[in-house]
Amino acid sequence: RIVKEIPGVVGIKEASGNISQIVKLMALTDGNIDLYSGNDDQVVPLLSMGGLGVISVVANVAPRAMHDMCYKFFEGDIAGAAKLQRDTNELCNNLFSEVNPIPVKKAVEFMGYQAGPLRMPLTEMEPAHAAALKKAMQDFGIL
Repeated sequence: RIVKEIPGVVGIKEASGNISQIVKLMALTDGNIDLYSGNDDQVVPLLSMGGLGVISVVANVAPRAMHDMCYKFFEGDIAGAAKLQRDTNELCNNLFSEVNPIPVKKAVEFMGYQAGPLRMPLTEMEPAHAAALKKAMQDFGIL
């Protein structure tokens, strides 16, 4: 409806997590709207349905991996893109263990950068989640 009623809409960040909804959206827009994944764990599936890329949280801490995932897909290396999708899964899960931006700010801190304070009503990351995130980052090789 928005696409038909509001002129100038050129793209959609799809973050429902619902593959059936994504297929329906692609059919309704008939390829006339650029579609980007808003879910880091569904990049390759969305690209396979005609998506153009990702608006990524994971890219804040692993930009090369997300770049390479899309690049490989568009170069025809679907297996390579799918492998990167699988390889980033645990990191992705941990970056979404709490509401954004809590985990990504903690991840950036683990990398030695100042992320700044959280704004109300957000609170510090649960210690167990922070430990799991740190381990996922170590396992992925970014710490």
